[in-house]
Amino acid sequence: MKPLGLNEVREQFLAFFESKGHLRLKSFPLVPINDKSLLLINSGMAPMKAYFTGDEIPPRKRVTTCQKCIRTPDIDNVGKTARHGTFFEMLGNFSFGDYFKKEVIPWAWEFCTDVMEMDPEKLYVTVYLDDDEAHDLWHDVVGVPESHIYRLGKEDNFWEHGTGPCGPCSEIFYDRGEKYGCDNPNCGPGCDCDRYVEFWNLVFTQFDRDESDNYTPLANPNIDTGMGLERLATIMQGVDNIFEVDTIGHVLNYICQKAGVKYGAKYDDDVSIRVITDHVRSVTFMIADGVMPSNEGRGYVLRRLLRRAARHGKLLGIEGLFLYDVAKEVARVSGGAYPELNEKLDYIQKIIKIEEERFKETIDQGLNLLEMELDEIIAQEEAVFPGRGAFKLYDTYGFPFDLTKEIVEERGLTVSIEEFQEAMEEQRARARKAREESDTAVWSDDPFNPLGADALVNFVGYDQLEAQGRIIGLIRDEDLRDNITAGDEVLVLLDQTAFYAESGGQVGDKGQILGEDGAVIEVTDCKKGSLNRHIHYGKVLSGTFTVGQVVTTKVDKDLRAATQRNHTSTHLLQKALKMVLGDHVEQAGSFVSPTRMRFDFNHFQPMTAEEKRQVEEIVNKEILEAQDVSIFETNIDDARSMGAMALFGEKYGETVRVVKVGDFSIELCGGCHITNSAQVGMFKILSETGVAAGIRRIEAATGMNALHVVEHMDDTLTEVAEALKTAPDSLLERVQEIHEQNRHKEKVIAELKQKFAGNLIADIHQQVVIICGVQTTIAEVDGMDMDELRNVSDMLKDRMGSGIVLLGTKTEDKVNFIATATKDIVKRGFHAGKLIKSVASIAGGGGGGRPDMAQAGGKKPEMLSEALEKAKELIGEQLN
Repeated sequence: MKPLGLNEVREQFLAFFESKGHLRLKSFPLVPINDKSLLLINSGMAPMKAYFTGDEIPPRKRVTTCQKCIRTPDIDNVGKTARHGTFFEMLGNFSFGDYFKKEVIPWAWEFCTDVMEMDPEKLYVTVYLDDDEAHDLWHDVVGVPESHIYRLGKEDNFWEHGTGPCGPCSEIFYDRGEKYGCDNPNCGPGCDCDRYVEFWNLVFTQFDRDESDNYTPLANPNIDTGMGLERLATIMQGVDNIFEVDTIGHVLNYICQKAGVKYGAKYDDDVSIRVITDHVRSVTFMIADGVMPSNEGRGYVLRRLLRRAARHGKLLGIEGLFLYDVAKEVARVSGGAYPELNEKLDYIQKIIKIEEERFKETIDQGLNLLEMELDEIIAQEEAVFPGRGAFKLYDTYGFPFDLTKEIVEERGLTVSIEEFQEAMEEQRARARKAREESDTAVWSDDPFNPLGADALVNFVGYDQLEAQGRIIGLIRDEDLRDNITAGDEVLVLLDQTAFYAESGGQVGDKGQILGEDGAVIEVTDCKKGSLNRHIHYGKVLSGTFTVGQVVTTKVDKDLRAATQRNHTSTHLLQKALKMVLGDHVEQAGSFVSPTRMRFDFNHFQPMTAEEKRQVEEIVNKEILEAQDVSIFETNIDDARSMGAMALFGEKYGETVRVVKVGDFSIELCGGCHITNSAQVGMFKILSETGVAAGIRRIEAATGMNALHVVEHMDDTLTEVAEALKTAPDSLLERVQEIHEQNRHKEKVIAELKQKFAGNLIADIHQQVVIICGVQTTIAEVDGMDMDELRNVSDMLKDRMGSGIVLLGTKTEDKVNFIATATKDIVKRGFHAGKLIKSVASIAGGGGGGRPDMAQAGGKKPEMLSEALEKAKELIGEQLN
């Protein structure tokens, strides 16, 4: 058996299936494309579901890939065992209605025994218990002995997700030897021990399951195989687990050097080392594919992985920020297969470093919140910190549970672990339910799918805005119809159209479909369905239309032209942003309509006014240069060699459409564009805002829309100047003058307030009473907000030197209280939080706080005097 490195194993697999007529595709991004059923790509098959369902035509009927994958259901076990991980690579070969079992089974055996040179005696296979065809191929054709073939039930050897395509599968296992085995005399493939490692699953998609659990044979069955690259490399290198494979082991060893620890010396350290190794691999690949840290969705997955890794770094004793540095080692060993890791390394490291710094702040924030909760619990003389409180710190603020437990125990309390685990399980249940519900979307369709795979549309709208087409489908009230008439709201499918269907951020065209004798359908939108169908949405204004009828599609040329100006401007904008902000800038989304354009991009801080001005000037300069816009088709490799930018989130086949604006910008794009940059007329940024962590958004206008924006700004400037009784060109000086006048007035007001507060304090100080030998000031003050109340309270406390202060103030609908005490009084057993809670309850409110300071509010201002009077008795009870 060859002792191959992980990168070598990957290459040998892909090359082997290329030799069998397969098209090698690069790994799809971890972010699913046009698939809302998945948060992150979790298998080799996941990005190609549309090919299996027939919604899209594959670039070839035979395909092979090595797919980046993320799975997080077992995240809490990562590190605790040597087999769990969140990031992995899935090798696969796929047939879309081409070959089937009799080809794939011998190929799998050939790859294992001839290419990988595995000992056939160590290989075992499983088949579905009713799948005699697979059994006979393994036994009679390949020559696997009966003793090495196991028949297993539906749970182990049948693949299905709800209704839709499904089928039996066959798994290949490698026997690692008795030292990895267990005491079970029936130990074999499928046992939970580590002896028999399942490394390749061959799925035979040959049935269509309906809602009544009927399994109908598919006319064109498919093949979908998946093999864990790390598992295969573990076998080939003869190591114990995936963390000891050459590439992953390199990252692990680097972490050990950082921490100054030895792997294998201490279990707790090993857990932390494995967590960091796995999680840094995951986040490095996720950020390279456009995922940004956030508090929801895939961004939350990224943030959670980063923070778990950072926490385990602290447990290893690593001081300061370090994860960003480990990321470069991931790129070092995986950048050859995934060049985006090297191309975006600076950006990846910057995002990780920013998130590490934020987590440090979060730890500090969590500590403050935890201390406040502990003060409250201790004040109430309770001994158990609530598990749900610990879960909130963990889930909302990213504060690790083990750190909460450690701090709570230092204060002499315990944490309700059972309650924490209940809250965790509730969260897992919600996640499982969401995944189960999303599984129903695995196999989707469009309303015209019943017409069959031959119901295709030829789009000719790049070159002409008017074209003839034959009606091949009509839908009214969600049902297919033979004809439609005036007043009907309809969906129309034609065999040829000039209407652009919404995609790539560009909205669908509007216009008309014209029939005989003045029949008209007003088209309000055009969207894409399966197999790139252009589906027209509209209403019949007059006449009738019938399936088979030839009609004319007529696009609104003014709206299309305005959309084209905005779309070409997004290309100019992206290049300008890269020039001003850096090469890390990538499109993260866009919206292009006739009235405006919106462009989302990766960047980690707001743009300055100067940066926005530079971007505007660069774009408008290219507009004035009157650059020709050339559009042509070429193969994907030639396009990339020209420097064409591929938009994130788009699938590209072998032939791609390139849009080139002079020598300034070159991108892969399927949208509609002008023929010369001068047709944009003018480009004006309207706003630049943040829409998510690390994602910025620019909204801009072009052409006449940009002119109208400038006109509106000019009108506003004139109106403001008139209101301030000055000329527009003197407006800034006038505003500065008013600002200086206001500053002077605010200073005078502050001085008067301070003088008033001094007088007030002198008056209130006269109201000091002695309760149990303690100076106590209890007073009602008028017209103060909470900040002013707190300031007066502190000044009174300082003047007294030793004592208690309780102040109350009211408005028409509410009352506020503040209580403070000096440290010596707190040592006597006084607790401001307990006092304020009781006082506020009398005034219809509540609150709390620390022993030395607390504040509260209430909804019954009429009860203020009674509450303050009751406070004397409550203070006496505490001091006694």
